Amino acid sequence: MKILIIGAHGHVGQLTTKLLADQGNQVYAAVRDASQNDELAQLGGIPVAYDLMGSVAEMAQVMTTIKPDAIVFTAGSGGRGGQNRTLNIDLDGAVKTMEAAQQTFVKRFVMVSALGTGERDFWADSSIRGYYVAKYYADQWLQLRTNLQYTILRPGTLTDATPLPVKLI
Repeated sequence: MKILIIGAHGHVGQLTTKLLADQGNQVYAAVRDASQNDELAQLGGIPVAYDLMGSVAEMAQVMTTIKPDAIVFTAGSGGRGGQNRTLNIDLDGAVKTMEAAQQTFVKRFVMVSALGTGERDFWADSSIRGYYVAKYYADQWLQLRTNLQYTILRPGTLTDATPLPVKLI
């Protein structure tokens, strides 16, 4: 299976790249910074340039070239970098990626979101409220404004403990 991982250099992205590559998938590791390519190649990924601040047309060009069966969106500001970065990565970058996926007939989309995103009461007083708001509306866009087959993962606290065996896709 051909899988395009958006945000492949982040911690979740790196783990996902390695896991899916080890399962025999052809994994395209999308990142903005080419200096990360060697590290991703060592994990089994095929590095590809992808900029969440770019246009939908640029994103669609990457997808047209690769022709992925699925996209895994692991990119995120994690509440760091201010509201502008959060809106541009976690919301607009995600939505543009979904739009490009639809334009290029990608069928499957996996969104890595965050625990509590779907519950406003959970994040109402959070110090990273803007991050939750962005994730909430990106999740809503995926569910209500696309025809993509989707899975939304909402992990809680992430650790470096040994993972349980899992087959993601």
